[in-house]
Amino acid sequence: MNHVSSSSFVSSQPVGSGSEVLNVRGLSAGYGPMRVIHDLDLIVKSGERVGLVGLNGHGKSTLFYAIAGLTGWQRGSILLNGHQVGRTRSQGPGRYTHQVVQRGLALIPQGDEIFHGLTVEEHLDSGAFTARAWRERAERKRRIYEIFPPLVKLKDTPVGRLSGGERRMVSIGRGLMTEASLFLVDEPTLGLAPKIGKNVIDALMAVNLGASAMVIAEQNVAALEGRVDRIIGMHAGKLKGEASEALALRAHR
Repeated sequence: MNHVSSSSFVSSQPVGSGSEVLNVRGLSAGYGPMRVIHDLDLIVKSGERVGLVGLNGHGKSTLFYAIAGLTGWQRGSILLNGHQVGRTRSQGPGRYTHQVVQRGLALIPQGDEIFHGLTVEEHLDSGAFTARAWRERAERKRRIYEIFPPLVKLKDTPVGRLSGGERRMVSIGRGLMTEASLFLVDEPTLGLAPKIGKNVIDALMAVNLGASAMVIAEQNVAALEGRVDRIIGMHAGKLKGEASEALALRAHR
């Protein structure tokens, strides 16, 4: 498996001269009366891999859900490829998510959120959401099988019969099937043995982003150090600008 080498930075601002894929300004979001994200700003540029690190319950998943329009309420500006996809408090979770996906978003949720009755190949096909992705699904599946070779022999197997690591490969593969300019990958190593988790991160590093971008949320700071372009810490619904030593130590407990 090919590895993509990159430098690790601690700046909360993007490096390089790529165009902006994501521009978040003044984002607050939550569920019911609970406010989880607090006036958050974030810019991600094309070609970037960004690590978002922090403990459970501090807002990493909520940030991803807010970008996808899946939080109970939110306010602020979210530009995806220059188009406003941010929503107001009254517009409801999920109502416009399909439009955000069509604008170029791929959300790969944590855990094994899969269709257990579908085969691996059927599951990958389900990720080809847009018309172009569906037309190109054979070539896209070929690339997924190159990234995750163990899935080749399992393509006709119902995913409910797979191991945890294999199911994670399928879940990530489904997300990579879509025609996306921004990939949000939530806790890809969660619950996996260290060796399997490393293989999953290696696979994400092997993805040729081109002009797209990827944000990976992780508790395990060491899994991303030296592998992504920059690492941003997240604590209590706010970005900290760098993954501090104290945060790294807590994340390894």
